[in-house]
Amino acid sequence: MRFKSTLLILLALIFTLSSVATANDTEEELTNKFLQRLEDKHTQKLTWLSGYFSLNRINRDNDYNKFANYESNNFSSTQLSWLDQSKSFGIEMGVIFKEKYAWSLGGEYSLKLGEDITGSYLYNPSGTIVDNPSSKISLYGFHTGVQYYFYNAPSLTHKLTSLALRTGISVGYYQVSWDLWSEYSNLNLATATPTGSNTSFKDTAPSIEIHFGADYPTKIFGLALGLDMSYLYLNFNQVSWYNTQNEEVVASFDGTSDGRVDLNFSGVRGKVEIKHFFNW
Repeated sequence: MRFKSTLLILLALIFTLSSVATANDTEEELTNKFLQRLEDKHTQKLTWLSGYFSLNRINRDNDYNKFANYESNNFSSTQLSWLDQSKSFGIEMGVIFKEKYAWSLGGEYSLKLGEDITGSYLYNPSGTIVDNPSSKISLYGFHTGVQYYFYNAPSLTHKLTSLALRTGISVGYYQVSWDLWSEYSNLNLATATPTGSNTSFKDTAPSIEIHFGADYPTKIFGLALGLDMSYLYLNFNQVSWYNTQNEEVVASFDGTSDGRVDLNFSGVRGKVEIKHFFNW
């Protein structure tokens, strides 16, 4: 009787230990399978990071250039320059979400536009001497878009191995800030006498860009060279500031409200970028 009891206890103990071992093995296997699946899923995306420099040839027929001509006549002996080119630096991240399609997100900042003029000049509207007049514009924004690789699209397995051609469209959102000399004779759009001194004229606007580009692999640290040509549409048509009476104050290229200055940066743009493709 005692032998049977002992045998049953031993059998129960062996069964319990084997069950625990099996459970541990099963748990470990499930964990490994989950991690493997997560890793497989996580690495099925081809991604790139890039830094770029762009040069935008601004359309010459724009309000700022008319403003420059008009204000140059108001100074005794100096000339404001036209806007002709915009230079910017940016960064971008992209993901190829389908065999030949990619989504990108980026941001950029333009180098200062406009100028600082050295010297002292008579300014006719105020009848005062203006020291070192300046007209400076800063511009920055963010953009996102979709690209289609129609030739030699990079792949998850081999990344970029030869020249790839692509086309795409991007939309963005930008902010502009324009600072003028403090004696500038601005235009108050309200009937009340304006109060408050000149401050930055500002505005925000959406953009749209249609582009064609190429990517080419280099042998330098696995980097790729990207080249783009595009047309950028970016116009600011509510450039202004508000005085202490909450009245809108604007710049004008002829001294009237019909000559309100819109800052237009639309034009053909070229871009050079350095890209790094990787899986994640």
